[in-house]
Amino acid sequence: MGVSFSGLIEATPITFDDLRGHTIAIDAYNTMYQFLATIRDRFTGEPLRDREGRVTSHLTGLFNRTLRLLEAEVTPVYVFDGKPPAWKQDTLNQRRKIKEAAAEQLEHARKTGDVEKIRMYAQATSRLTPEMADEAKKLLSALGVAWIQAPSEGEAQAVRLAQENKVWAVGSQDWDSLLFGAERLIRNLTVSGRKKVPRKELYVEVVPELVQLSHVLKSLTISHDQLILLGILIGTDYNAGGVLGFGPKKALKAVKEHPTPTALQAAVEWAFPMSIADLFDFFKHPPTEQYAIPKGKQDLDAVKQLLVHEHDFSEERVSSSLAKLSKIKKGQSRLELFLKK
Repeated sequence: MGVSFSGLIEATPITFDDLRGHTIAIDAYNTMYQFLATIRDRFTGEPLRDREGRVTSHLTGLFNRTLRLLEAEVTPVYVFDGKPPAWKQDTLNQRRKIKEAAAEQLEHARKTGDVEKIRMYAQATSRLTPEMADEAKKLLSALGVAWIQAPSEGEAQAVRLAQENKVWAVGSQDWDSLLFGAERLIRNLTVSGRKKVPRKELYVEVVPELVQLSHVLKSLTISHDQLILLGILIGTDYNAGGVLGFGPKKALKAVKEHPTPTALQAAVEWAFPMSIADLFDFFKHPPTEQYAIPKGKQDLDAVKQLLVHEHDFSEERVSSSLAKLSKIKKGQSRLELFLKK
């Protein structure tokens, strides 16, 4: 979920051609939640499953979108969440209750045949299990695509990779990467395409978007420290809902008037267990580690074993997709040889 900067920050639409040749650290959990929410039967709200009833929507999305990125000559590095900070537990508990309530609403929508509500509530019930994350890592390894296990928040680790110039940008739907200090954030990287407008028989085209931190700070006329405070007022994953009565515009005014954690703490009614200063420090110095991006080695037989034999994917479709991947890799190899001459 993350912080919402809706109405304050404008993103620049870009194309995959603009990203060609770049390496992007992708928030793996954020991405897989998107797949679990959207890759579902439109009438029942059910995710894709194999013959044993195991959910496969995350694998379908990860396989197809990763190949799309590679085909566009974009190199993904997926970063997986580690242990969440203690502050996040309240938010996780709230999310669990929301999912439970959505599950009840989903059953009612199915009984009444309300397709729009089935879609809406089904998305809200998405659950990502440790087993799904392990399957995703297994698939990426077989595809020869790098992945990294973060000690804590995946977005924070992805930002560190960018700050160390190991990747060009961070890919996520959430804005939190900006609070952690990402100069470049790519949104809609793994969800681009046609998207249905809620409650309307209307579809819009979703394209990748670039958000640059330096441009954001300039347009809002604030510092990065103030941006962190702005996010804290609106509400982050660690203080869900933010400070009562503060929307984006009021919060922006407040951080300009009270530009430090201490000053802001004294100016607002704070109802969370941690102090603003502690939460501010977490965004400034999140738990991360120094990583070298591992070089992957493809094992296409392992891809088929996982998708076709273990999870009942269409062998014809998987083989066709892997044939395209082989051509991509051969083309890259010829380019590397040419550049070495």
